[in-house]
Amino acid sequence: MENSTQESQPRSANFITYESSYPLYAMALSSMPSVTNLNHQRLALGSFMEDYSNRVDIISFDPETLSIKTHPTLSFDHPYPPTKLMFQPNLKSPSSSDILASSGDYLRLWEVRESSINPLSVLNNSKTSEFCAPLTSFDWNDLEPKRIGTSSIDTTCTIWDIEKGVVETQLIAHDKEVYDIAWCEARVFASVSADGSVRIFDLRDKEHSMIIYESPQPDTPLLRLAWNKQDLRYMATILMDSNKVVILDIRSPTIPVAELERHRASVNAIAWAPHSSKHICSAGDDTQALIWELPTVVGPNGIDPLSVYLAGSEINQLQWSAALPDWIAIAFSNKMQLLKV
Repeated sequence: MENSTQESQPRSANFITYESSYPLYAMALSSMPSVTNLNHQRLALGSFMEDYSNRVDIISFDPETLSIKTHPTLSFDHPYPPTKLMFQPNLKSPSSSDILASSGDYLRLWEVRESSINPLSVLNNSKTSEFCAPLTSFDWNDLEPKRIGTSSIDTTCTIWDIEKGVVETQLIAHDKEVYDIAWCEARVFASVSADGSVRIFDLRDKEHSMIIYESPQPDTPLLRLAWNKQDLRYMATILMDSNKVVILDIRSPTIPVAELERHRASVNAIAWAPHSSKHICSAGDDTQALIWELPTVVGPNGIDPLSVYLAGSEINQLQWSAALPDWIAIAFSNKMQLLKV
């Protein structure tokens, strides 16, 4: 049976739940409409099993019928749990194939066709064949789609030209493990690290970087970074074991413009709204996904969230995609839930 529609439980007009047979972590939404059905939105879901053998499943979501379709022929083995999944950005017109990238031991590219998955390439910059430094994350440059930047526990960021399959440049970006990377424009990216800093790099001047924020407590790792694509002056980061989302303005380094502190446990994921410069979503161990509207001026009592969603358990992952701006995808336990905004 090639396709099967999964009736999800629970289900309402405001959310729909997909249940996997294994714990989920990595998650991506395709920007390309399906050739066979323009309403269907493709999602990739990565398993999180403490084992070499993991899985990536491709499913599709129809926002009109609120149904999720599984595609058994689009499920494939992945070495180790993928730390991140991402479809090629800005593919607006239907095509017979889509490209999915994944990170783990290496950066891998996969061709996703209507009924098959083809491995395209394994990108490895290790000089020794025996060992590799695991990749914590990556980001695909939406202005220069041949360019992907990866972050690694070996303190480096590596910029790949995926069309040629070669390294464009590799930088020692931090003093400790690099946990996330985000592009701003074609040649500018930022990264966060276990050394507690947010640094901005420009490929036109590789000798220098700009530190725009450091953890208030020395060496408190920064785990995630999100650049506001609707207003590139702003980015957000989260600290390890912290209930705060830190909002930064790159024009005034070191001092956050806002700190969102209404989570009751550690924040695990953040995503800016794809269609608004003032909205951001955060999710964490308190089982909450919170949508925030950033005011022009922050009052003395801080900022309260605009809306609150409760999940069944700790939320590990969150995606708010331009392909599906009215829906936020969250992952917790073995479930992926789409929330109507």
